[in-house]
Amino acid sequence: MRSPLRGGALYIAEVQMTQRPGATPYPIPPAVQEAYGPADLSSLSLFGGGFINFGYWQGIDLDQPLTEEARVSSQQAMYRHVLATLAPAEGPHALEVGCGLGVGCSVALKEYGFAHVTGMDIHPQQLKRAEHANADLLARRPAQLRFAHGAAESMPFADGEFDCLYSVEAAQHFRDLDAFAREAARVLRPGGRAVIASFFVPDADPARPGRLAELLDTYATGLDIAHTIPLLTSSLERAGLTGIRANPIGASVWPGWDRWLARMWEPGTWPRNFLRAYREGTLDYFTVTAQRPLS
Repeated sequence: MRSPLRGGALYIAEVQMTQRPGATPYPIPPAVQEAYGPADLSSLSLFGGGFINFGYWQGIDLDQPLTEEARVSSQQAMYRHVLATLAPAEGPHALEVGCGLGVGCSVALKEYGFAHVTGMDIHPQQLKRAEHANADLLARRPAQLRFAHGAAESMPFADGEFDCLYSVEAAQHFRDLDAFAREAARVLRPGGRAVIASFFVPDADPARPGRLAELLDTYATGLDIAHTIPLLTSSLERAGLTGIRANPIGASVWPGWDRWLARMWEPGTWPRNFLRAYREGTLDYFTVTAQRPLS
């Protein structure tokens, strides 16, 4: 069975954001355009609740039948795992890179005391969905939430505009980690922190990308890129960020994700190969933290 990821694009956003002077529009990669277009990946039963992530399953009993409620809870838990590392003490301004439907932005505002959250996504149709999904919150807190059209590699924001930056399961789509790292460092204020959570190749073994393309359709089609943790951490370092830490959390992701996939995919089909890739050391899930120096 092939991947159900198909779609298209249009442009609309809750807040019209102009490109930063000198920046050029960044094209949407074809595979990303397909996956997040009219097909609406978040509408698939694999996900739910408006989230699009594999889930953080720590504390969920995988020996019991999994419910839709447990699945949504796992996705919320992924955001909580990421946001808790930022620990905003005075309600800072935050940026989510690759916000999708913006439900993670809602979690950040409602549960973590951020003064303002900007959700940015490369796909305009996702931004339209984000506006719809968060209509009530936008009406009640218009000064605290906005959505912007932009790419991780070319962000439409001023230097030092944000106190913190986070990204949940989007970095596997970024085409240029060096450009993303430079932009992250630029839009963070001195002392600002970044957290990136996604799945990466854990080492620099050159055989890994080919192996992932054999195992997983999303790598074979180019939707996901076989970025390595050494490449990401070195990109962040070259951009001038410090205190870089890569924490593997695969034990809290892959078994639960595979258990959920088992509801609709047979053993040996490609989606079940995420767990296989993890067990053979080809792929893992990480939270990566970094900070812009104070001077």
